[in-house]
Amino acid sequence: MSEVQTRCGYAAVIGAPNAGKSTLVNRLVGSKVSIVTQKVQTTRFPIKGVAIAGDAQIVLIDTPGIFTPRRRLDRAMVRSAWGGAADAEAVIHLVDANAEIAIDRGDAKSADKRAVIDVQSIIEGLMTTGQKAILALNKIDLVKRDQLLGLSQKLFDTGVYSEVFMISAHNGSGVEDLRARLASLMPKGPWLYPADQAADMPVRLLAAEITREKIYLRVHEELPYSAAVETTAFTETKDGGARIEQTIYVERDSQRPIVLGKGGQTLKWIGEHARVELTEILDRPVHLFLHVKVKENWSEEREFYSGLGLEFDV
Repeated sequence: MSEVQTRCGYAAVIGAPNAGKSTLVNRLVGSKVSIVTQKVQTTRFPIKGVAIAGDAQIVLIDTPGIFTPRRRLDRAMVRSAWGGAADAEAVIHLVDANAEIAIDRGDAKSADKRAVIDVQSIIEGLMTTGQKAILALNKIDLVKRDQLLGLSQKLFDTGVYSEVFMISAHNGSGVEDLRARLASLMPKGPWLYPADQAADMPVRLLAAEITREKIYLRVHEELPYSAAVETTAFTETKDGGARIEQTIYVERDSQRPIVLGKGGQTLKWIGEHARVELTEILDRPVHLFLHVKVKENWSEEREFYSGLGLEFDV
């Protein structure tokens, strides 16, 4: 009997901020590898999630949202997104169908309008590179079918897409068909990761991302994109668990009380929820200790960028 021929390759998920990229990657992988919050632009660096479909291993790159950059961090994130797409065997352009159709209805919010502008910039970028992408219309559970078909035709007529999939990353509709298509596009070759590995990310970085997600979930209204989390210590404990120490950096003195909360209750909530999730992901007891410090220019330090795999000189 001949050996099973395995396949393995990279698939990059690009799209405007809040299109649902992280949710899709988590759905394709079957476990949590990328943080998901209601705030846009929460993914700061490409996260490799590993999905399995039959004899194929798909290494998914969840890129930062492509948007109009204003700061150094913005520019680095956008450069990272296009870099991830250039290195992949397949590119999925995820579009928030609900936001696009809201524009046509004339009842779009400012966030919807920004998303549509970002979609157009991505289409222009694909035209420039000559790279064909798979169009994945997301959030189809929120729109009517006839509107969806019209949007699909309008975008496909731009000429930058090879095919169209209609999905809901939230409830999984259509995702299995997309996974199967990605598997068929992977080149023949050995798997890059063990079958039980869901992500290619240092555990210190994963722990920091989990805590950063909890910060955004709890204080998303009060705190803008001015927080970073660093895992400063990760040691084994006698009970087989992990002792994790982390520092949460904010940019101004006025932001520190927001993270701490009255009587430290907000920080306690963040720590408890991060610890529960880390315990589940690491499959061991976790002892998490959080500290909050003011560091005005953390987003302008070269070490911060190198730690995330981002380019500083952009």
